[in-house]
Amino acid sequence: MTLLHHDHDPALVVRALHPLVRAEARAEAPAAGVDPADLEQAVWVRLLERPAAGPPADAARWVRDTVRAEARRGRRTALRERPYAGTEPAAGPADCPERAALGAAERRALRAALARLPGRCPGVLEALLAPGDPTYREIAGELGMSQGSLGPIRSRCLGCLRRMLAAEVVAPSVRG
Repeated sequence: MTLLHHDHDPALVVRALHPLVRAEARAEAPAAGVDPADLEQAVWVRLLERPAAGPPADAARWVRDTVRAEARRGRRTALRERPYAGTEPAAGPADCPERAALGAAERRALRAALARLPGRCPGVLEALLAPGDPTYREIAGELGMSQGSLGPIRSRCLGCLRRMLAAEVVAPSVRG
């Protein structure tokens, strides 16, 4: 199969190579221990990475060589990877310094915004955010209010917080 010209329509190149790529990937994948679809996808990526060179002159040879190279790469990767045994702890926020720092910054910003709210709102929302996950009855008792009024006050306070934060959000600037 020869594709001589650099100006071939990419759709025509893909249509012409598709059966060969699929057949070669299905033939090589089992021995490499990779999924045939993943192998096929890797070949298409390699083809897309060569736009300056255009389609290969000897497409059949290029497909075979590329499928085999990608199969070897998949085999090497599979040898280096190890399955998750389930005995190791999953990575949490504490295991990721960036995530922990961002989370702390977000909590500080939220606490600062709560402090700027009017009336009883700071106390109500702080109580709702308490780490012990208190019930409405416990919060109402702590704040000296009826349990039935806590829901409507919470709703008004959240609306106020939402409006305040929306007014503070600056449209992202275009960077270039």
